[in-house]
Amino acid sequence: MSENTRPGPPLWLLAELTYRCPLHCVFCYNPIDFAQTQAAQELDTEGWLRALRQGRELGAVQCGFSGGEPLVRDDLEVLVAEARRLGYYTNLLTSGVGLTPERAAALKAAGLDHVQLSFQDSTKEMNDFLSHTKTFDLKSRVAATIKGNGWPMVMNVVLHRMNIDHVDRIIEMAVEMGAEYLELANTQYYAWALHNRDALLPTRDQLQRAEATMERWREKLGETMRIFFVAPDYHDAKPKKCVNGWGSMFLTITPDGTALPCHTARMLPGLAFPNVREHSLREIWFDSEGFNRYRGTGWMKEPCRSCDQREEDLGGCRCQAWMLAQDPAAADPVCPKSPQHHVVVEAIERAERGAAEPRVVEHPLVFRDAAASRKLAAAAQR
Repeated sequence: MSENTRPGPPLWLLAELTYRCPLHCVFCYNPIDFAQTQAAQELDTEGWLRALRQGRELGAVQCGFSGGEPLVRDDLEVLVAEARRLGYYTNLLTSGVGLTPERAAALKAAGLDHVQLSFQDSTKEMNDFLSHTKTFDLKSRVAATIKGNGWPMVMNVVLHRMNIDHVDRIIEMAVEMGAEYLELANTQYYAWALHNRDALLPTRDQLQRAEATMERWREKLGETMRIFFVAPDYHDAKPKKCVNGWGSMFLTITPDGTALPCHTARMLPGLAFPNVREHSLREIWFDSEGFNRYRGTGWMKEPCRSCDQREEDLGGCRCQAWMLAQDPAAADPVCPKSPQHHVVVEAIERAERGAAEPRVVEHPLVFRDAAASRKLAAAAQR
């Protein structure tokens, strides 16, 4: 890569500390085969500390600690303290399970800047069903703990067919709990969500009603709580930049140390993604094939190559292109110009039929757990 096309630094470093998690969400973006990356294969404390130092030297300014559930790592406070010492703005993305008052105090002392707390719904019954755990009451207590420690709180709720009609009550709950930010993130259909897509994809009517409800609340709340509504790719009919551009600002490190330009890039065929155990982050970011393959627009073929929107959307999501078109260099099939756009249209049509008559949904929900992970991974290899 020439100096003229050399990318800037990765501003956002996501440390996926573990795939272990007490929740079993049906829309989890962790890999279907996550059971193959168990605790014994996770980076140790020194490995993570080295990666954090190299990321900061490279120019990263924000560090998110994620999973799975990052609180299952006993060394989380050590990692947060080092990230703070290095000058990162630190963010904990958590289900809340394990964030006891004592643990919260330790993380506050370590310098944690920000907490993002996930809920699955606004009622105990649906929250606990969708996570396959009894966690709603715990999450409510954790929300109070977050506020009590003076952290700005982002509440995150992943939307799909089973909870999108509850947006009014979800926003009301966020207001009651004192959230400064509420992220209503429509499910993106990768990994477990793709496997459960026929049961999760909402209808157009559901989306329109949810957006109208959200806009009413935005007008009512003004600046007291900011609401972010992440539109779903399938209904948007407009591809989005992959993490704001492949290898342009985002770098994630998986539990075993593999470095990726997006959460799910490991699924792509023909690419070798380097590991921080053997390579420096500088080598990985600037020189590895995995990070260079889909940077910019030079890799594109038609219809992307001649599209007047190619600089704006950079061809859309490479993982979605692979999942839906079986070609990681294809136009993202959510784009109407894609030759495979019919795959998305057919998925939406199935969603409409499934909402009208639930019995047409062929497959029951599969909850994320180790047994299901091994079973689905084995089936994929056959």
